[in-house]
Amino acid sequence: MRRTDRLFDIIQILRDGKLHRAQDIADRLEVSVRTIYRDMDTLAASGVPVEGERGVGYMVREQITLPPLNLTPAELEALNLGMAIVAEAADPDLKSAAESLAEKIDAVLPTQVVAEADTWKFAVYPFADAARGLAHMAPIRAAIKSRQKLQLGYRRIDGTLTERTIRPLHMEYWGRVWTLTSWCELRDAFRVFRIDLIENVHPLPELFTDEPGKRLSDYDPHT
Repeated sequence: MRRTDRLFDIIQILRDGKLHRAQDIADRLEVSVRTIYRDMDTLAASGVPVEGERGVGYMVREQITLPPLNLTPAELEALNLGMAIVAEAADPDLKSAAESLAEKIDAVLPTQVVAEADTWKFAVYPFADAARGLAHMAPIRAAIKSRQKLQLGYRRIDGTLTERTIRPLHMEYWGRVWTLTSWCELRDAFRVFRIDLIENVHPLPELFTDEPGKRLSDYDPHT
């Protein structure tokens, strides 16, 4: 059983409001008690109102539950964008609620099975992390529309920060991760940037026009 599926099953067991021993849950799900302890810590950290302790049992103090939902990729994208907008609100309670909601979705959203070379695009990165980078989407969208160059501060996977001047061409959603396809003037080549790793965005006064070899239609993801 995948961990996300097991967490969902634990929530279903606890939703009756009764006290459940970790051993009983472990026997029901055919896992170790230690695994249940770790799962309870994960649920509590993600905002599920679990109360209890090891050796005694667990129960849900209070709950607002929704029936299981099957979301289409477009619906998940809309939810992602909505949370990102709320997370930028001035109201700290709404901002906190949006972040907590993203963590709860992470706890139950199934992981997609994809080729190893493509895993960076999908669910290996938390939903909340993807939402964090969406604060930069408004200036990026505006720059794509106006054909305006951007200067990016980009945090690479190894943690180093690099500065890039780019021609932004296209944004795309991959299920928890947004990417930006661009022409990178530093590398003199097409580059795809994960938007959640962009640290800052600065529109430049310089505009660009379509040039052969630098247009989105010239981009080949397999090269």
